[in-house]
Amino acid sequence: MKVSKVLVVLICGLFIFAACCKKQVVKKEEPTPPAKQEKVAEKPVVKPVVKPVVKPAEVKKDTLTSSYKVKKGECLWKISSYKDIYSDPFMWPLIYKANKKIIKDPDLIFPNQVLAINRSFSPNDKAAAVKFAKTRGKWSLTDGK
Repeated sequence: MKVSKVLVVLICGLFIFAACCKKQVVKKEEPTPPAKQEKVAEKPVVKPVVKPVVKPAEVKKDTLTSSYKVKKGECLWKISSYKDIYSDPFMWPLIYKANKKIIKDPDLIFPNQVLAINRSFSPNDKAAAVKFAKTRGKWSLTDGK
């Protein structure tokens, strides 16, 4: 009988243990607030402003400068690219050719130099200047000598 009492106690203990283990803690879920939907303002579609390209031939000859005073940091390439000069950086040899007396080296111009801007050039002069600028190669200190 002692064995059966021990066995009954063991079985009862197992059932109690199993019942305790099965008991699940039920958490009370709090209702989640609905997600805030922020209004996303649509950005207005901005159309790019297209400005017409003004070529030197379209600019009135009155507005084109016939001389130019060099500023610090400029070179013939940059000056010839200005809209009121030639609007084409490859036309810098025209400025050099018109100012050979004051420019000894096309790579060395100085601030406050006043350069003459040739306005009466032929299409052949323009083509030769562009060809020279594109095929000149690397600069050296002896280009203008």
